[in-house]
Amino acid sequence: MSVAGGLLPVAAAVALLVFAVRLTHEPRRLGNAVWLGIALLLLGLWLLRLDWLTPVLLVVLGGVALVLPVALLVNGIRMWRREGRSTGNLLSLALGAGLIALEALFFAPLGRWGSAVVAIAAALACYFGFLFFSLLVYSVVYSRIGRRGGVDAIIVLGCGLAGDRVPPLLAGRLERAIRLYTRESTPPLLVVSGGRGPDEQVTEAEAMAAYLRERGVPADRIRREEQARTTEENLRFSAELLPAGARRVVAVTSNYHVFRAAVECRRLHLPYHATGSPTARYFLPSALLREFAALILHYRRTTIAASALIVGAGIALAVSA
Repeated sequence: MSVAGGLLPVAAAVALLVFAVRLTHEPRRLGNAVWLGIALLLLGLWLLRLDWLTPVLLVVLGGVALVLPVALLVNGIRMWRREGRSTGNLLSLALGAGLIALEALFFAPLGRWGSAVVAIAAALACYFGFLFFSLLVYSVVYSRIGRRGGVDAIIVLGCGLAGDRVPPLLAGRLERAIRLYTRESTPPLLVVSGGRGPDEQVTEAEAMAAYLRERGVPADRIRREEQARTTEENLRFSAELLPAGARRVVAVTSNYHVFRAAVECRRLHLPYHATGSPTARYFLPSALLREFAALILHYRRTTIAASALIVGAGIALAVSA
């Protein structure tokens, strides 16, 4: 066994230990996802030492390179047709087209500097792909360990109305909140949060409160927060409506939005956790990409620094070649 081969499992174990300690101390930290990703990456590199696994990995990577861009394009077209042409709904379409273009450039005669640009773009794609994978895996982990019972209050985050009606996505959040509510021996408060959009006839909070009353939730257990337009405002304004003793609080959102909501709770110094409701499968790719973009933009300094380091290293290698 080589020295590098012997160090890989040790490094993976150390990264996993750091992840476990951080997870126990504070599960809502974005860095937890990175440490988990590093541990999995090191473990994967160690497993590559197995001779039989190398061809399997090559087949899997080749399949992903062929299938993923096409799947993203198909999903993007479906989102375009069903959800409209907003920027967020076109993310999977744009990413699919970008990956196809990048893969095609690998086979084009570009010269030294052209090849360097493609290599830098590929390195950036690998970096952001690693972050996306890490966040995706950790989001699943977090959704399994968040608070599920013993709550004083439940905050339901709004996500838009269809006129004055609660659409399926928001109904899923409300049904999840109702399940949490009925599970408690002492009924918690339900705070419905959301203002009125330009094409909405009532506030999101008003529509959500009506939905909850129709489903049997007593009006005196419902509080409406009718000003919020962002996740931050949902949480901050809702916190102001809760009694001072309400510490065990859960924010209910869609499953793709759970971890970002939890990160936002931590940033606002709110001791809340988040839980999610199911989302239609066709909606998930663009929704997950939108959440990922929001997180890396929130930590834009780190993103810019890492990207600049990759670009600088690529240019330096091209100059020295």
